[in-house]
Amino acid sequence: MVIVDTSAWIEFFQNANSEVAQKVDQALEQDLIGIGDLIYCEVMQGLYHAEQQDRISKLLLSLPQFEMVGFQIAAKSASNYRRLRTKGVTIRKTIDVLIGTFCAENGHHLIHNDRDFDLMASHIGLKVL
Repeated sequence: MVIVDTSAWIEFFQNANSEVAQKVDQALEQDLIGIGDLIYCEVMQGLYHAEQQDRISKLLLSLPQFEMVGFQIAAKSASNYRRLRTKGVTIRKTIDVLIGTFCAENGHHLIHNDRDFDLMASHIGLKVL
């Protein structure tokens, strides 16, 4: 299963010719993508036009859905954040550590357009495309 981060969805919706957008498109065509609740929230909160909200919501909710955070992932994410800090790696947003940890713990690949995921990948076992 492939999870697409908000950064990649934004790229997909705004710039269909980019490398990241093409990865998303290819994974969609192969029915490999699932959507996490945190990512759904981030994407939807950035949409202002009702027509766009409806169209994008329908697309995202047609994908297999995952609840990304519970106490187990929260605890593991906090541990990952501390471990990354001891290695000199500072992740800018807690939500990225949560998403990265969820994907790593569940064996999902991640498509993204956010350098923080590349920084954490080798340290937490995150597989990025």
